[in-house]
Amino acid sequence: MLNRIFAPRRTVHAHCDLPCGVYDPAQARIEAESVKACQQKWQDNEDPEFRARAVAIKEARADMVKEHLWVLWTDYFKPEHLERFPNLHDLFWGATKAAGTAKKSNDPAQGQALLESIDEIAKIFWETKN
Repeated sequence: MLNRIFAPRRTVHAHCDLPCGVYDPAQARIEAESVKACQQKWQDNEDPEFRARAVAIKEARADMVKEHLWVLWTDYFKPEHLERFPNLHDLFWGATKAAGTAKKSNDPAQGQALLESIDEIAKIFWETKN
C-alpha cells in the first residue's frame, strides 16, 4: 500500500536530469541532414503518398533538430560562453527558427541553410570544449 502512495503519479522524460556531460551538435546536424534529404526526395518524386511520407518524416526530424539544439543551449552553454561569444543567442535563435521553417518548406536550399546554421554553432561548441 505504501508503494502506491509514494509511487510517482506521472513519468517524465528529459535528456538529462543528471548532467551527463555528453553533448554534441552532431546530433542536431544528423537530423538536419535528414530534413534536407527529405526535402530533396520530395522534389524528386511526384507520387503524392511518397511526398506525404517525406513531409511527415521531415517535420518530425525538424522537431528533433530543435530539441537537440535546445539541450545544447539550455544544458551545455553557460554565461561565460555567452560572454566570449556574444552572438551565441542569435545563432541559436536563428537555427531553431530555421528548423521551424523546415517544417513548412520542401526546398533543399532551406535545409542547407539549416545545416549551415548548425555548423556555426558547432564551431563555437568545439572551441569551448578544447
